[in-house]
Amino acid sequence: MNWREHGACRFEDPELFFPLGDGVLSLRQTERARAVCRRCPVLRECRAFALRNSEYDGVWGGMTAGERRAGVRGGSEDRRR
Repeated sequence: MNWREHGACRFEDPELFFPLGDGVLSLRQTERARAVCRRCPVLRECRAFALRNSEYDGVWGGMTAGERRAGVRGGSEDRRR
C-alpha cells in the first residue's frame, strides 16, 4: 500500500497545505497544516518524498517550502525520536 493512503491529510482540504503569502492568516494556516502533520503516521515518509522530489511549494511532512529549501531537516517530531 502507498504511504499516501495512510496520511492524516487525506481527508483535509488540500488548500490547507498551500498557504499564500507571509501574513498572519498564512502563518495560522501553516500552523493548522502542521497540526495535521504532527498526528500523521507517515510524516517521515511524506517529508522524505518532498525532499527527494524537490516539492518546493506547500507544507509536506510538517515542513514549509522555505524550510525545505534551506535544508532544515527536523521539526519537533525529529527531535523527539
